Amino acid sequence: MNCNLPKTITAGVTFRAAIQLPAQAAGWDALLYLRGPDSIDIEADVVGTTATFDVAPSETGPWSPGEYAWTIRATNGADVVEIGSGRTVIRPDLASLAAGAETRSENRIALDAIKAVLAKRATMDQERYRINNRELYRTPIKDLLALKEHYQQLVNDECCGGSKRGRIGSLRVGFGPTRG
Repeated sequence: MNCNLPKTITAGVTFRAAIQLPAQAAGWDALLYLRGPDSIDIEADVVGTTATFDVAPSETGPWSPGEYAWTIRATNGADVVEIGSGRTVIRPDLASLAAGAETRSENRIALDAIKAVLAKRATMDQERYRINNRELYRTPIKDLLALKEHYQQLVNDECCGGSKRGRIGSLRVGFGPTRG
């Protein structure tokens, strides 16, 4: 049974996903429930054991960005069966964002902050000091470099499929029905 939704969904564009229902649920109704910053319910068009969720950009546009839990349930009125569940992230509609909007991921924000601390620390030679019984301890450079490496890998995973140096390749874009 195929019940995988995309790991990310973009608001303001067509959302289309097709899943296979178990044979015993052929012809049943199927619903996708997304719960997170919004509460989103999507009814599928079911033909045989294929349930297709199709939402127009005008409807996805107002979806709030953030992390969502999802569940797909099939029902024949009396019985309800959970077909699958998971997590997805709804990304904002970039076309509708105002200038200056924050578009960095949490990992990118953390990486940029660590880099800023390292840049400031390059001109400081002490790791700690005391003034009038108050002490300040700075994170050791070795620890900051380890954190930088950690967050750099997370950022690479987000945008480059895990490559440390980034990756240049092809991007396939399709318009039309989802292929299995």
